[in-house]
Amino acid sequence: MSTNTKISWPAGYRINPRDAGPSAEVVSGFQGLPAAAIGDAMSRNVGTVGLRQYHARLDTTMCGPAFTVRVRPGDNLMIHKALMMVQPGDVLVIDGGGDVTQALVGGLMRTTCVAKGVAGLVIDGAVRDLTEWAEDGMPIFAKGHTHRGPSKDGPGEINVPISCAGLAVLPGDLIVGDADGVIAVPKDQAEDILARTRAHLEKEARIRESNRTGSADPERFDAVLRAKGLPV
Repeated sequence: MSTNTKISWPAGYRINPRDAGPSAEVVSGFQGLPAAAIGDAMSRNVGTVGLRQYHARLDTTMCGPAFTVRVRPGDNLMIHKALMMVQPGDVLVIDGGGDVTQALVGGLMRTTCVAKGVAGLVIDGAVRDLTEWAEDGMPIFAKGHTHRGPSKDGPGEINVPISCAGLAVLPGDLIVGDADGVIAVPKDQAEDILARTRAHLEKEARIRESNRTGSADPERFDAVLRAKGLPV
């Protein structure tokens, strides 16, 4: 068969190759950086909305390239396929349409994620088997939970652009999550945003020290208030 033959997918199905995302050096640089600081470096209007953590420890962090999945609400067929394709360090980001009537992942799939070395999961949908997800070793953020299990019929797509809880995610984008939330760093901007985040953290350190010592400059906010017409 000719190598130029175009693959024809049934409607609603697509499986694209994994995108490796940013370099290992850049990924390592983001490890441990606060999601809030990254968001500040990206204009403060990027990140998931309405998700909560289901791992127990507040100090758990997550960082790795996005392996994206879009599923029909309440169906996890393509999530199972994705778990056959992920590489250690990947973050599984799942667009489940925000549906919480049926869980998309449970304890058995958590076992697979741990064995595969997945860095974490971000799900615009529901989970179940909460006591297992609460254990250390697998960060997970989801919209809700229910005991009701999923179907396995499809359709679904793998490694396509998705929207997950208000967050636009492309395959290979760098995903960072912590107790404050989850953010996606565009892979082609990751190196620049890393530098901006580090600079922002240095600025915050200076502000924190001035707050601690009581030496904060009152002009920081008074100038803003005067510009709005306040007599201060």
